[in-house]
Amino acid sequence: MAVAGRTPDRQGTFSGNRVERAIIDIGSNTVRLVVYGGSPRAPMTLFNEKVAAQLGREIAQTGRLADEAVDLAMRGLERYALLLRELKVQTVDVVATAAVRDASNGPDFVKAVDALGFAVRILPGEDEARISAMGILGAFPGAQGVVADLGGGSLELVLVGEEEVGKGTSLPLGTLRLPEHCGATPAETIDKLTALLSPAGWVEHVDGALYLVGGTWRAMAVVAMEARNYPLTDPHGFELPLDEAHSLAQMVAQADPAKLNASPRISSMRSENLPIAGLLLSSLLSLSQPEKVVFSSWGLREGVLFDELEPYARERDPLLAGVGEFAHSRGCPPTLATRVAGWTVGAVPASSQGSERLRLSATMLALSSMQIEPNLRMEIAMDWALHKRWIAVDAAGRAMMAAAVSANGNHCEMPDSLYRLASEEKIEEAISWGLAIRLCRRLGARSNATFNVSDLRVDESRLVLSIEKSHRALFGIPSEKDMTLLADRLGLEPVMRALDAEEMELLRHPD
Repeated sequence: MAVAGRTPDRQGTFSGNRVERAIIDIGSNTVRLVVYGGSPRAPMTLFNEKVAAQLGREIAQTGRLADEAVDLAMRGLERYALLLRELKVQTVDVVATAAVRDASNGPDFVKAVDALGFAVRILPGEDEARISAMGILGAFPGAQGVVADLGGGSLELVLVGEEEVGKGTSLPLGTLRLPEHCGATPAETIDKLTALLSPAGWVEHVDGALYLVGGTWRAMAVVAMEARNYPLTDPHGFELPLDEAHSLAQMVAQADPAKLNASPRISSMRSENLPIAGLLLSSLLSLSQPEKVVFSSWGLREGVLFDELEPYARERDPLLAGVGEFAHSRGCPPTLATRVAGWTVGAVPASSQGSERLRLSATMLALSSMQIEPNLRMEIAMDWALHKRWIAVDAAGRAMMAAAVSANGNHCEMPDSLYRLASEEKIEEAISWGLAIRLCRRLGARSNATFNVSDLRVDESRLVLSIEKSHRALFGIPSEKDMTLLADRLGLEPVMRALDAEEMELLRHPD
């Protein structure tokens, strides 16, 4: 197995669902293997397994990795080595964080892991903070604020802004170490934690968001989402304004772990850690006063991947890269979706200008959904839009993609949940996207001729479909119905006209 390096010829391409590379993350709580495929800019998780070895559980008392924990970790790592050989994965990153770097027997553990054919990279605290922040920059282009990555052994804090990673630090405040700082009361614990956080003075009064990375934070997001019956299920990208984040931290700090564990989405390990993590969040929020809190599923592992990309590959739109790869593997090449989106742009309401990346993503999903059996299509396609882990799209954007794929199937009565995520105006706009996609794909059955011999645009109070006379028969009864559906939705009069080849050429290329 080889340690990951840069592969410029693969970057920026759509690589399908083939296994491309793997990361083994040896943390203080878990030892995890993740196998990735898909677009390098928006990697797809093909396999994800962890062993809850809790390597760091005795560091504070003994300074060592516990023997039983080492045995559990090695058993998992031996399995990972065999799996990766069977999968013929050539590019493998193995990173170790706080527990291994702090333990007196850490070097012995690393030698044992290297003997399996790996090359362990022990990350210093500053590097761990920087790479976690790179994960945030990859997931949230333009991110501005502070990243707080909470692991088992440490808490990494690092500034991000202007597409760069700033000052960072690593503090021994991971979930396995937090109990050391408990006071007699929650208020006393918060005071102790605040005192430990305060030396990082640049954390105070953050200009931007507080980005929360780590499984315990994500479990906290699940608590908030379930409490409000939130329409989405993925905690990645879930946001809370400062006052609601304060309320969540207080609620979790006072919660009974057994009641938290009642949720099938929150493990017993996470539920035990949540109350004191709530106190830590209260301290962070009081110090930093961010504009909002953003929960991220991208962190250290994704930061490793993003950090190794060439600059041009980092600049790709992660939403389009992820949806594009997904759609391509489901019968919708990106070129086809681009042509459909271009054909329908003349019927898009003016307010949508600036939403082209979102409309193109919705077009890809809508066209891909046509490969699903009709009785399953609508539910599955809307689940794709709403619940699959897309990167760099907010809740309103997800709702618009869902509305578009629904309207593409001529289902224009949207569930109330979509209106909780986006305004009525945005949902209505997305419905018009879907109806326009429907008209295009059904007019020419996805044939290339559709784009060469027809044109759709708004002309004052009319929606005009122009077709070259040689292909006039394309406009059949189904097309007439689709045209009327879209025109009625836009409040326009539907008009079809047949043009000579020269007239069509002049219409499409007036210059």
